[in-house]
Amino acid sequence: MAWWCDGLRWDGGGPVLRWRRSGERGGERGGERGGERRESVLVYGRDLGFRAVGARGCVGARGNVCPLGAVIPGRSTGGRCGECARLERAHSVAADTLADDPRTYRVYLAWFGPGMVKVGITAEQRGSARLLEQGAVVFSWLGRGPLMAARRTEELVRRGLGVPDRIPYAAKRAVRYALPGPVERAGQVERLHARAAALEGWPQSLERLTFGAVDHAGVFGLERTDTAAVSGVVGELVDGGSVAGRLVAAAGPDLHLAPAGDEREVVVLDTRLMSGWELVEGGGADAVTVPVAEVRGAGGDVQDGLF
Repeated sequence: MAWWCDGLRWDGGGPVLRWRRSGERGGERGGERGGERRESVLVYGRDLGFRAVGARGCVGARGNVCPLGAVIPGRSTGGRCGECARLERAHSVAADTLADDPRTYRVYLAWFGPGMVKVGITAEQRGSARLLEQGAVVFSWLGRGPLMAARRTEELVRRGLGVPDRIPYAAKRAVRYALPGPVERAGQVERLHARAAALEGWPQSLERLTFGAVDHAGVFGLERTDTAAVSGVVGELVDGGSVAGRLVAAAGPDLHLAPAGDEREVVVLDTRLMSGWELVEGGGADAVTVPVAEVRGAGGDVQDGLF
């Protein structure tokens, strides 16, 4: 049976690739839920490589396989067909369909690089996982409380500070290798935190939290890459195409690979492009045979390694 990539997750200690094995992925491949699972702990400084096989299938929604067994485009970062994407989003906090969610939520300021800050919310029980998934280099909590109070505060800060609630991954990648030092990073977030705290109109049901910078540069491996530059970004995986190199850093969904072992220039692979592919060992230690866009100016067994 084949192993299918199930995306990247962060457990606070580093990046982990998730895998699922089932005799059937969906449609004519079946409709079963779950399947055997495993995880691959990714270690900076180690070589990894894989080759994509066959066609890319929809990963399904909410733990269930795609009933259509749909084939999806290689460039899709969603990993789902239209029907499964709608089902997944309908049950997400982002869709604003869970107004009666009883959980406690936290509002945060996330910093990705000079002049690049966003405001957002996350369920308190998730801790900082959401910030790691987004690739936030530094963040600080603003407050905690019921979902709708957190939503109102998010909008208050967005308008009051003129910061967005979303930033494209391409923009984050562009500044990731030109970061100021940790003191300056924290200072930029602290100044914005103070401005946010001074805004009028905070909901009474939201508990305000004092400033406290959390820096992820070390977790992402960015402290080792101060002389590096991103030379290219993988655009899609293709049948028979290989990606391989030395893992030098990771942030959010991105793996930063040095294809020839030279860590001065790296190629970025968005792991969201891996979901739904059957991936097998291959490619060698310095092979990238999938489309790469040049960048100018810039719950199962845990195993060690990619395969």
